[in-house]
Order: sequence, then C-alpha cells, then structure tokens
Amino acid sequence: MPWPQQAPYLIEPGFKDYEICALSDSYHAAEPFKYVVADNFLPKRHVKFLSDNFPSRSHPVWLDWKKRSPHQYGKQGPGCSRNFHLLDPHFRLALQEFNAATFLSFLEELTGIKKLLPDPYFTGGGIHQILKGGILDVHTDFNKYERLGLYRALNVLIYLNGEWSPSFGGELELWDKSPKLGGKPVKSIPPVYNRMVVFRTDKKSFHGHPNEWVAPEKITRRSIALYYYTSEPIDDGVYDANTDFMGVVSKVLPVD
Repeated sequence: MPWPQQAPYLIEPGFKDYEICALSDSYHAAEPFKYVVADNFLPKRHVKFLSDNFPSRSHPVWLDWKKRSPHQYGKQGPGCSRNFHLLDPHFRLALQEFNAATFLSFLEELTGIKKLLPDPYFTGGGIHQILKGGILDVHTDFNKYERLGLYRALNVLIYLNGEWSPSFGGELELWDKSPKLGGKPVKSIPPVYNRMVVFRTDKKSFHGHPNEWVAPEKITRRSIALYYYTSEPIDDGVYDANTDFMGVVSKVLPVD
C-alpha cells in the first residue's frame, strides 16, 4: 500500500494550545465529575481520515459481541491491539498518534494530571462500534490495569458519526451517583461528528448510553476510545480491575 507524502493524521506540536485554558477551566468546573466536551476537535483532514478508514461492521478486527455481555448488547470492539495488524496500516498509525507525546502533553495541560501514560495494548479500547439496537449499560470502568500495573486516570472519546440525529439515540449519559443509590443522569452528550469527551475515570464516574441506538441498519455509532494511566494512584479512591455494570438496561444476547 503506498504511503501518503504527507500523513493526514499527524497531531502537530502546539495542538489546541489556543483552547487549552478554556477547556481546562470547563473540565475542572464540571459536575457530576470532571469532564469536558470539545466540538470540531480534530483538524478536518484528520477526522475525515479516521471516518473514511474506520473498519466496517464485518471487518475481522471485531470480537463477536454476541458472546460478551447483555449489558453491552450490539457493541463491537477489538478487545485489545492483538488484531490491529488487520487494520489499514495508516489507520493503525493514526490510532498510535493518540499515544504520542504531543497528545499526552495536551491531556496533561487540560486535566492537570502529570506523568500520564498511554496503553500500547489499547486494552478495552481503541475503537468501538454500536450496531442497531445496541446499548451500553451505566457503569464504572476498570481502573486498576493489572497487565502493566498502572492506574486508570482518564477516558477520551472521539465520535465519528457524521449522520447523527436525535432520533438515533445513543447519547452518552453522565450520572451523579450509582443508580442503585438513587442516582440519575445529569448530562446527556450526543455522539456527534468530531466531538471529543474527556472525563476523569474512577469508581464514581458513572456513565453509559442506556438510550438504545436505533439508527437505520447501515448507520453505526462509531467512536475512538482511549484510556490513559498513571504509575501511582492519584487520590485515595477505590481501584479495581472490574467493569461494574449497574443494571439500568440489558438485552438478551442472540443465540446463533
């Protein structure tokens, strides 16, 4: 495959310097936990490259979602980078840009969390795709990364849904506390094209999209999903290796 003379997916030095103060202020002031939303996040040619080269629903990189969890009905993911060799090589390099120093420096300035570390294995993340009828139950993520002995600090989501409309559903919801303790959604974030969401990841960051994805069959809910870590705990919170689903929604998995 020929290599482009100028890669359209490079994150250049000084990325978002002109926006960093406003984004940081919004992140630190947010409720129910620290988060920020940034629209038109990536350069147009970068996000177009990601969108144009995102793997189709039938691509072999995806694990079989029907064998996963009723709390993640219709959710496709690769599990980790084990099968990334199956991706378009340029797309694979574009994902690796989010693990490089320029993007890490941007996140450190935005959040105030220093010494951030990327995950070269993309465990649990990298890319996600939700098929028609798909849901993601409200949950907290694993934040003790046993493979590398690290502590999860941040989630970054970048949406690639150019055709999204409110009738499609699939909004990311942020909840104020556990639904089991009377929690409720306090923020609903539509997954629109080139929107980035960064949020602090701990056992109090309840989130999901319990609102079912009901777009036409050919339109999937696509996102880049990135997780960042520190070598030591950054607070006195609870750390474990579990993804804890709250049981707000679930669907019976189909039987082949």
